[in-house]
Amino acid sequence: MKKFSTLRWWIILPIYVLVDVLATGAGMGVPFFCILLGFPVGWFLARRHLLSSNEIGQVLKKTLRDSLIASGITFVGMTGLWLPAAAEFFHPGANIRNFGIPMILYEPLPSFVSWLALMIIISPFLQLLAAVFASFLTVMRRTARHETNQG
Repeated sequence: MKKFSTLRWWIILPIYVLVDVLATGAGMGVPFFCILLGFPVGWFLARRHLLSSNEIGQVLKKTLRDSLIASGITFVGMTGLWLPAAAEFFHPGANIRNFGIPMILYEPLPSFVSWLALMIIISPFLQLLAAVFASFLTVMRRTARHETNQG
């Protein structure tokens, strides 16, 4: 695992993009698996940065930065996937009711808008929260284990 954690970022980034695309495809465009992918990403990033530094503040800053990059990749993917559907707003003959999304708000237009906001904005944010949560737990577990070994 240490060898994989020490890989260069330009090797890890395409691997992550491929896994993120596969997670999006597994969810058929709904980024449920991308959100769940945030947990192992946060764990991996924390482990990776803990190898290079023991300063908790620096580790958490680097992990947050890289988690933002990872959720930004998901945001770009979701924007590319779902933003073309927003063209239905401007098409006069569009039948949003039969677009295939769930009627969250029981009306077609508000449901369509909320679905796009959920897919494009909220899902990458949830992935970011999952990655930050997992990285924080990883760092705290490591520091707690390190303190008990010293004390």
